[in-house]
Amino acid sequence: MEGLETARFSALVVVGLLVLFYGGTFLISARIGKKEENADGYMTAGNNIGFGISAASMTATWIWASSMYASATSGYTYGISGPIHYGLWGALMILFIYPFGKRIRQVAPKAHTLAEVMYARHGRSSQLMLAGSNIVGSLISLMSNFIAGGVLISMLSPFTFTQGVFAVAAGVLLYTLWSGFRASVLTDFVQVVAMLGAVAVIVPVIFFAAGFPAAFETGAERLTPEQGNFFSSTAFMEQGAPYIAAVLAYAIGNQTIAQRLFAVRQDLIKPTFVTATVGYGAMVIGVGMLGVLALYLGYEPTGGDVNNIIPGMAAEYLPPVLLALFFIMIVGALSSTADSDLAALSSIMMADVYGQNVAGKEKANPRTMLLVGRITMVLATATAVAFASLQLNILDLLVFVGALWGALVFPVLASFYWDKVSGKAFTTSVLAALAVFLPVRFSWIPVDGAFGIVVDVLAVLGVGVVLGLMVFGFFGVRAAKVVGVAAVVVSAPFAVGSLHEYATLSGSLVAYSVSTVVCWAMSVRRREGFDFSLIARRTGDFDQGPKATEAPAPPDAPDAPEPAGTTHP
Repeated sequence: MEGLETARFSALVVVGLLVLFYGGTFLISARIGKKEENADGYMTAGNNIGFGISAASMTATWIWASSMYASATSGYTYGISGPIHYGLWGALMILFIYPFGKRIRQVAPKAHTLAEVMYARHGRSSQLMLAGSNIVGSLISLMSNFIAGGVLISMLSPFTFTQGVFAVAAGVLLYTLWSGFRASVLTDFVQVVAMLGAVAVIVPVIFFAAGFPAAFETGAERLTPEQGNFFSSTAFMEQGAPYIAAVLAYAIGNQTIAQRLFAVRQDLIKPTFVTATVGYGAMVIGVGMLGVLALYLGYEPTGGDVNNIIPGMAAEYLPPVLLALFFIMIVGALSSTADSDLAALSSIMMADVYGQNVAGKEKANPRTMLLVGRITMVLATATAVAFASLQLNILDLLVFVGALWGALVFPVLASFYWDKVSGKAFTTSVLAALAVFLPVRFSWIPVDGAFGIVVDVLAVLGVGVVLGLMVFGFFGVRAAKVVGVAAVVVSAPFAVGSLHEYATLSGSLVAYSVSTVVCWAMSVRRREGFDFSLIARRTGDFDQGPKATEAPAPPDAPDAPEPAGTTHP
């Protein structure tokens, strides 16, 4: 506490830093504002964003304050392998998006949301499932970033937590409200450059100020055998494996990611996501090493809260100028994700709620859509501020939402490649997966005995599904089947009988396996195929009106026979 007290900024300095940051981003946003705003530009910036801004925006969106805090927490809890498990797998999930993203843009080049595409493919049921999960996920993420901002400001200034939350919320809303997604991606570019520069300076300074490398020699005795083991099975089972499953689901189901996928120029999808992979991994692993350093030093976080490791270490070892840079880095990290959540929520309400379910694609008024989008941002900000006061365990909530999205991954991806998947198969498989996931995740039913074996078998199948999907994007269905089956065979002897003891991991894997099995079983014997070319004609620009009235969006149960489409090789 003494380090924090002596490092606190005055109220005037904090106000000046916030005005500098949010004032600058607002000026950038104002320069790109348009008197006659375009609804499609507000949602996806015309589907034509270049490489530099797209890669920076993808990196900034994936990096947020909680990811930095969580990476350090992982290092403090699991030792040197902790940040690797957190940052490496998160980075690889960005990489795994791009092959799927190329297929998604191929069949829906002008879409605004994944839920909009699911409406064109299946109907309202699958659309509302995907849209609803994203509304919940984005609100939780928004709330988390406001909490991180409130805690940071309260720790380093005379202001209270509530005042800090209001300051961050107002600042983000200020520059995002007028220009929507375009403001988000352009300011992301500035923010990620600032964050990368700050990490490159701050992390080495803290390390050397704390006595590196001698601290690692004298502090090794403080580590448990598992913390000192780079290949710790505990770190993998409790941190790495659950994060692989959850982040893959985030990559496929999260609207903030999908929005950037639909916005980037189609031929730049691969370099954009490859660059973001490297940027995310380097930054998050680098910051996470502060947690490892704290572990070796025997550092006790303020109030026993591991989320205070990074600000506490910064306050103790950084001079005032670099502490101000650290403050800007964290504010930039949380703001870049918060503005993405606002843009995602507004696009869902504009395209999925108003554009398709209230007015209808042919009658949607672009001006009304813009009003809906801006009202959504204001209401979402107010809701997140209200719930931020509860200071819930946000990381647990986000892992929970990621696991829920695991129930959607196979049905969503299969809908882009396999013409036999029906709306009924999609809906039933997701509901069945959730029905099994919830009791397993929250231990509503004892997992001893026979039920535990059933959970283990389903979880092992989930391992095959996750690894198979990763391989499928790059190498096709045949390689995916080989890897999936091999993963099940190799992991079964070790996992059956014990995997159910890890509730978070087994719950996520069960969600994957049940949704996959049910969706496949309900689709494999279906004779009717779907014509994927219909998706491009049923989605697209709202400002220019519907491009093909002969291919209207399907009704709520659109399982009438369609011409056979193509499947992935």
